[in-house]
Amino acid sequence: MIFRCLLALFLATPAQAETVTATRTIRADAIITDTDVTLHNAVVPNGFQRLADVVGQEARVVLYPGRPILVDDIGPPAIVTRNQIVQVHFRARGVEIVTEGRALERGGIGDRLRIMNLSSRTTLFGQVQGDGTLLVRQ
Repeated sequence: MIFRCLLALFLATPAQAETVTATRTIRADAIITDTDVTLHNAVVPNGFQRLADVVGQEARVVLYPGRPILVDDIGPPAIVTRNQIVQVHFRARGVEIVTEGRALERGGIGDRLRIMNLSSRTTLFGQVQGDGTLLVRQ
């Protein structure tokens, strides 16, 4: 019995972890499709192990073929572009003010962007909401 257990331990193959890598050069700001990525047998810190976590995301930097895709290399697709006029919601102490602003950066849902208030010309930071508006909290 002990012999069988030892034999099973020696014959067992270690589990291989896989990392998502690019199959072709993906430019920054491009949406990643299922044909752009593949799994590669390697363990990479801060890398993705599932294709579903990467497909549909936007490349924040240029991704090269054969290289692993890291967490900071991709993000949600941008819904606000640079110089776009956006609706800005200011919320502080129970008061809400809605005005227009110009996005000074591009970003996706949840990103913190610099915006310029068109009426006062001041630069603020706002968080991108799902509907494309930016929320400024004081």
